[in-house]
Amino acid sequence: MHELVGALRSYAWGSRTALAQLCGRPVPSAHPEAELWFGAHPADPARVQINGHSESLLELVRADPQHELGPVAGEFGGRLPFLLKILAAEEPLSLQAHPSIEQARAGFARENQTGVAIDSPMRNYRDENHKPELVVALNRFEALAGFRDPRRTVRLLNALDVPELSQYAELLAAQPDSAGLRTLFTTWIALPQASLSTLLPKVLDGCVRYLSEARTGTTGKDFVPEIRTALELAEAYPGDAGVLAALLLNRITLEPGEGLFLDAGNLHAYLRGVGVEIMANSDNVLRGGLTPKHVDVPELLRVLDFEPLDLPIVTPEQTSDSVFRYHTPAPEFALSRFELAEHAEPVPVVQTGPVIALVTHGRVKMFQGNHDLIVECGHAAWISAADGGIRAQSVDGPAQLFCAAVGEE
Repeated sequence: MHELVGALRSYAWGSRTALAQLCGRPVPSAHPEAELWFGAHPADPARVQINGHSESLLELVRADPQHELGPVAGEFGGRLPFLLKILAAEEPLSLQAHPSIEQARAGFARENQTGVAIDSPMRNYRDENHKPELVVALNRFEALAGFRDPRRTVRLLNALDVPELSQYAELLAAQPDSAGLRTLFTTWIALPQASLSTLLPKVLDGCVRYLSEARTGTTGKDFVPEIRTALELAEAYPGDAGVLAALLLNRITLEPGEGLFLDAGNLHAYLRGVGVEIMANSDNVLRGGLTPKHVDVPELLRVLDFEPLDLPIVTPEQTSDSVFRYHTPAPEFALSRFELAEHAEPVPVVQTGPVIALVTHGRVKMFQGNHDLIVECGHAAWISAADGGIRAQSVDGPAQLFCAAVGEE
């Protein structure tokens, strides 16, 4: 059991306050801070503190996968199968989806064969893995996730009362299923710029009119969050077809402690908020808009799942006063949350590793036999397969601890 220091990632959509405050650093930070990575992904591995020196978790696992990972080493090719992050979004992330494992393997091989450099900004596939993911809100967390029931989308388009949208609403009303969604999304995302420049301002005028009428009570308020989000996206990304695509997606608000699970092919965009995110150990992203980064619409269409998605909110199972478990179908990861009360006795948190234990509030003392480790907020502990019987308690007030492990059978 050793302290694990996350790798800080700066992106334009990040926050200058959220991660700095969480980690007890000066606010505001010099640059937008978007993610803290706690894992062994080659792009940015976390650092393990051992006997006064720092070592890459990736190299530690590679040197002795059996010791660090135990029986799961063979199952996952000697690699830690999950990646844990803290994500802080001040502005919307790109409209994106992730491939299945078969699509990732084929895409990775194809780009290798065509000579696309692994660090090229034009690269879609940076590894051979899929990327199911779960995000758990630390504060109010806003997102777009999965295609909405087409019948409700038809009502939304009609509510905007924009004549230029009529043909699209009629198209979807005639085929209110995944095939209709595919046709409409493909049409919008591939609109020539001249057509988009004509249609989008009229849609945004309809959005402004709808919100105005909703405020005065002359129309309903069924779609206020969705329409307000479209206007916000249009302000951040003027002239982007992703603004139209956002009108097709579920608009979701997570309260602290609620989770959102997304499997391969689910189109999504995180809008704002701070959360703990766990995923298969991958960095494969196919983008469709709302970003200055590389957008590959044909490849995105290849991986998208157009089946309407019920709100994929994960409510944790409370197994005791302090323990909350988030169940997903992903074999690579399992996530638990521990709410450690002030002055409470140590509670068991890990039977056996590999586990990454991340503190997101307060300070935590972790015990293994006669050995203990203080973990500060925004830091974590690496618990190898050789470790076990770990207990934890809060220090100087209540604390919150997330434990990331390999998925359960």
